[in-house]
Amino acid sequence: MLNAKITGIASFVPDYVLDNEELSRIVDTNDEWITQRVGIKERRILKMDAGSSYMGIKAVSKLLAETDTNPDDVDLLICVTSNPDYRFPSTASVIMHGTGLEKKCYGFDIQAACAGFIVATYMANAYIKSGLYKKVIVVCAEKMSSMTNYEDRATCPLFGDAAGAVLLEPTDDTTVGIIDGLYHVDGTGLPHLVYKAGGSARPASHETVDAREHFVYQEGRAVYRHAVIDMFTASRDIMARNGLTVDDIQFFIPHQANLRIIEAVGSRLGIDPDKVLVNIQKYGNTSAASIPLCMDEFKSRFKKGDKIVLTAFGAGFTWGAEYLIWG
Repeated sequence: MLNAKITGIASFVPDYVLDNEELSRIVDTNDEWITQRVGIKERRILKMDAGSSYMGIKAVSKLLAETDTNPDDVDLLICVTSNPDYRFPSTASVIMHGTGLEKKCYGFDIQAACAGFIVATYMANAYIKSGLYKKVIVVCAEKMSSMTNYEDRATCPLFGDAAGAVLLEPTDDTTVGIIDGLYHVDGTGLPHLVYKAGGSARPASHETVDAREHFVYQEGRAVYRHAVIDMFTASRDIMARNGLTVDDIQFFIPHQANLRIIEAVGSRLGIDPDKVLVNIQKYGNTSAASIPLCMDEFKSRFKKGDKIVLTAFGAGFTWGAEYLIWG
């Protein structure tokens, strides 16, 4: 049976840098407070009047160019976003139109919050293994600033804007590619991490706007606790299921939500900190885009045969881990 492997990675971040010093002039916070609690020094913000698709188009266009891929040869685009341009049409359709993919390619959106990249790449893996599609692009595009309340000192230092994209293709080399994935969802997380208004349960109104309900709401302690436990157990379980120890792993790439969470998960696993890839200090939490953004930054270090574990946690709660061998 064919395996699916990642054959290209690209990312895009806006030019505008919102550092802690500037943020401290917007809200009651400071660099020391932010750095100690979440490990973030700066984040990128899309200042222009454009949605997540703008960044997705940039990332996909770069991916097509770097992999010398003809848009007509791409079979499927899966767009991962918690920040769609519109309720409808899909952000995938906007990105496809902006990159010339729409002639022969199909596309759709998925929403798995910060865990979206690992969910979508495993979906792409299944499509490729089935033989239905040969070239699949997963693009994660997240304009997190569009749902960030810059009057809330607890959440506004966390988030940044970015997009990341990967190309997946079949290989008959069974020693490389996406090997396994492990995913969970638990709807009891709803009260702790939620965008309260704007959906069918609570449509937009003067009341919801006045109550500031069109921004990320997060109960930090509860989210921290669940994120550490769930990313640790998912990573532990997928390694055990594949007969791996931390010594077998060359790279561990967690969702970049909070440096303290990343350090706690790594410590519980007992993995060498040098194997844990981190760039949250530069970009903040970019939701589903964080893992491909991190992979793109460090891809020059990857070599064939490297065993890599990815893990993520997001609203829902939804979380999991993915095991791949670099090809």
